[in-house]
Amino acid sequence: MFLPAGEKQFEFWVLRRNGLPNINIAKRFGVSRQAVSRALLSMDKRIEETLLEMARANRIEVEKLDSKKGILFGRSVPFKANAIIFVSTKHGMQVWYEHEGECGSCERYRECIELLWDFAEEMQLKLQSTEDPTKIADELFEKLKESIE
Repeated sequence: MFLPAGEKQFEFWVLRRNGLPNINIAKRFGVSRQAVSRALLSMDKRIEETLLEMARANRIEVEKLDSKKGILFGRSVPFKANAIIFVSTKHGMQVWYEHEGECGSCERYRECIELLWDFAEEMQLKLQSTEDPTKIADELFEKLKESIE
């Protein structure tokens, strides 16, 4: 994904997603509030376009999209499963399909746990402690869905 991690626009976007008002972002970077607003509008558009591109590439029908949070909810046509595409500052653009897995025997178990907990932390969401990635994902994505309705 294009995540411009070193660009100010993306830094502004992450700070706003974390709840920092535009005026505080402007003060932190020594720029005008209008410059922050313009940068955020541009970044929102880039995030939305990328989320939609990822949905098309993965054949996911879009149900909800929130470019300010970097989240798209949809349904996978080929897998007949709910799907979420999201922007993680640590892990980049990610696609997650709702599924029941054999997580304990999966070689990517630790990766999934880390991804989900990191994203929950980025989104400032508290999750119940569990060692099953599918249950963590269900809880995380349900809370995210509620937050954009």
